[in-house]
Amino acid sequence: MSHSTSSRPLPQEERNPATADLPPDGLPEPATDATDATPDAGEATPDAGEATAHAGEATPEQHTAASEEPAPAPAPAPTPAPTPGWRDRHPVAARALAWTTTVLAGVLVLVTLLLPNDPARLTPAEFLRIPVEGIAGAALLLVLPRTVRRVAAVLAGLGLAVLAVLDVLDIGFVEVLGRGFNVVFDWVLLGDGASFLQDSIGPAGALGVEIAAVVLVLALLVLTALAVVRLSNLMARHRAAAAGTTLVLGTAWVLSAALGLQIAGAPLASRSTSDLVQARMDGVSATLKDERKFAKEAATDPYHSTPGSQLLTGLRGKDVIFTFIESYGRSAVQDPLMAPGVDAVLAKGTKRLRAAGYSARSGWLTSATYGGSSWLGHSTFMSGLWIDNQQRYRTVTAGDHLSLTKAFQRTGAWRTVGIMPGVTKGWPEAKYYGLDHVYDSRELGYKGPKFSWSTMPDQYSLSAFQRLEHGRPHDKPLMSEIILTSSHNPWAPLPKTLPWNKVGDGSVYRSIEKAGKKPVDVWQQTDRVRTEYGKSIQYSLNSLISYVEKYGNKNTVLVFLGDHQPVAKVSGDHASRDVPVALVAHDPDVLKRISGWHWTPSLNPGHQGPVWRMDTFRDRFLKAYGPHPDSTTPAAAR
Repeated sequence: MSHSTSSRPLPQEERNPATADLPPDGLPEPATDATDATPDAGEATPDAGEATAHAGEATPEQHTAASEEPAPAPAPAPTPAPTPGWRDRHPVAARALAWTTTVLAGVLVLVTLLLPNDPARLTPAEFLRIPVEGIAGAALLLVLPRTVRRVAAVLAGLGLAVLAVLDVLDIGFVEVLGRGFNVVFDWVLLGDGASFLQDSIGPAGALGVEIAAVVLVLALLVLTALAVVRLSNLMARHRAAAAGTTLVLGTAWVLSAALGLQIAGAPLASRSTSDLVQARMDGVSATLKDERKFAKEAATDPYHSTPGSQLLTGLRGKDVIFTFIESYGRSAVQDPLMAPGVDAVLAKGTKRLRAAGYSARSGWLTSATYGGSSWLGHSTFMSGLWIDNQQRYRTVTAGDHLSLTKAFQRTGAWRTVGIMPGVTKGWPEAKYYGLDHVYDSRELGYKGPKFSWSTMPDQYSLSAFQRLEHGRPHDKPLMSEIILTSSHNPWAPLPKTLPWNKVGDGSVYRSIEKAGKKPVDVWQQTDRVRTEYGKSIQYSLNSLISYVEKYGNKNTVLVFLGDHQPVAKVSGDHASRDVPVALVAHDPDVLKRISGWHWTPSLNPGHQGPVWRMDTFRDRFLKAYGPHPDSTTPAAAR
């Protein structure tokens, strides 16, 4: 047998004792017979030359083994070194950006936790307090497992963003309507706000504002959620430090609350978010209860079954006009900036009407609304019910509670009409009010320009009323409800009083509107807004007084009032909800019936005039002009 030279063993001194019996590759050699291991004693050993010759040749067995071995795998290509990112190239900037993002995330979360819902509390000191909700939230996130923690962080961020949006809506509603946003029924008012915005700054500007508002809300939702997630991840990476900080802040909050510590008049230990959440939940519950309570109240009416023959007997044969002047409130006649001009118009108007044979009495009514939502004031005055929200309005107008205007219709002695320049589409509530015909903005024949929100000037509305109804022959006297809108926010541009024979179809107002002031310019300064508001009230009053002076007669009875106070920017913070109301008549017997009201003998009620809630007027009026004016006041008169 021949032996391969590749199996030559290592010298004894080079072999590892632990692997002495293994070949160099570490694998055991296959076992061989003893006869293969040692040459037979009878066989001669090959000579050196033959051995040398065979050493360079492969045996057939070796050729077979070599052909059966697989080809060695190619060596893997070397992995190229990764290209360094901007964080690697600019480590200082990367760290600064990371810290800045974290700080901004913390500020955003803190602001959403501490944002007040009252514009009067919107001060820097309000954001320097310790929010207990943030401490509790941090403690909770620290103990949650990773996946649950991230879900909880996203939900918490979205919840904070939603609360912040509601707080902003509260601030806006307080500024405009003098009350917070009701999450149950105030969503419809956002559409009215969009319409007002379009009338004030144009369709393109309103669309831009609406898009910006939607983008801001979506951005707030996303960014607040990401901010809470980032802060929770940071706390998880530095759990010990985060736990210690949370403990310190919690202790500080408890001590501040116990000691009553304050910063700029506000408690240092804040729980405003949880208080607001609780208040909103209570508000929803109260709203639902109020719906049920008011439905019962609206179903009870002492005049519900009163025959028409017994209603309003003291006004038979009279042309009765109920006129609402938009935003005509106590501020117009008593504020030092606006009152001089308005009071002068009222004083002069009283003299002008007296010279024409009329007398006037005036007082104050406390409106159910403030700064807007005029229809709530109208329905409160007419129904004798306190209508201070949209749900109550829907309830009463869908029912059969007797309105003051419908009482005239029930008698069958009057034709009842409405002049509604602010109504631009179908108005199903006309049925509730008992109006035989409603002239909305589409039926008044106006060919002139809009004046911001107001579709037409007040003088034109009165001129159209004279042309379409009052100046035409009738077999019955008229009961009319007229809404004057020229004093509606934003009070720019304003129309001018014209000779009645120049009003025409309203085309004459084009040059007046074009030369008028722009709402954007007027609203840059508070004093300028208030001045223009005062001018708008003067215009509306002059138009109405001039109409009675020119077109009234011995049977004319006029009741005019404001529907609500103007917005807080004009009337001031915490202004009353009082509005002036006046009754003008040519017949002395009409005023004699209300002598017990103790109203001021003037168009201006003055500071000492009596103040009633607006919902009491219906029953007082029906009693005064009913068959028994000296009878006791019905139970519904509150």
